[in-house]
Amino acid sequence: MHENDIAKEIVDAAYKTHKALGPGLLESIYELVLFQEIRKKGLICNRQAGVDVYYDGKIIGEGFRADLIVENKVIVEIKSVEQVIPLHLKQLLTYLTIANMKLGFLINFNTSLIKEGIYRVADKL
Repeated sequence: MHENDIAKEIVDAAYKTHKALGPGLLESIYELVLFQEIRKKGLICNRQAGVDVYYDGKIIGEGFRADLIVENKVIVEIKSVEQVIPLHLKQLLTYLTIANMKLGFLINFNTSLIKEGIYRVADKL
């Protein structure tokens, strides 16, 4: 499955999650529900997936934990904040580089309309 096809399924799952829960909850709750929605679509999804960092051609350890990794191709970072700042998006771009992936989503569930909280970040697409 191509990243763009996966992206459509992630966005649809985010809409369903936001519609069911609304804004203002903890990120961990949105993560659990979004994880379930993505899996209901038949996609492979891992929660709190550790991503190794390579330096000088060697694995030096786990660099970060992604909220969700879908089909081993797309990273999803979940927020429930008043405002997404540029650093959040730069951080996701760095995660994509470290994980050698092309596409990520930052989804802020603390919005009236979920479409205002979905940010697509691409690296090497």
